[in-house]
Amino acid sequence: MITWLIALPAVAAAHFALRPLLRRLVRRRDRAALRWLLGGNVLLLGGALALLVVALSGGAARAAPEAAAHPAGYGSAALIGAAVAVAGSTIGAGIAVAYTGAAALAMMSERPELFGRAMVIVGLAEGIAIYGLVVAVLLIGKS
Repeated sequence: MITWLIALPAVAAAHFALRPLLRRLVRRRDRAALRWLLGGNVLLLGGALALLVVALSGGAARAAPEAAAHPAGYGSAALIGAAVAVAGSTIGAGIAVAYTGAAALAMMSERPELFGRAMVIVGLAEGIAIYGLVVAVLLIGKS
């Protein structure tokens, strides 16, 4: 946990320090700018993966007897899985609601009596986010 507390402010500070350089690179339209941006993205991804490996490795052994039942990093892996479940389901639900909501509004402009059916379809699309939340609660309960 201490790894996250040290590394995340450092990454944020590096991002804000390099922001003017990134803006200049984005405005340029040549291959050198593209190489710099891709290299920076690969470097950031590698750093994030290294930070994830260090955080999940567990570090020094703890003296708690109940900690021996779970491998090192078990709780943090469950929390990361819960975050991925919530993020993926909410992004998917947002995309689904965007398309179904637009179609429902277009349909209701022609036939207003179909409002109930349209809201049921939009509600089913929103249910995807609730499934992700349920999975996250189950994962957090396991850790």
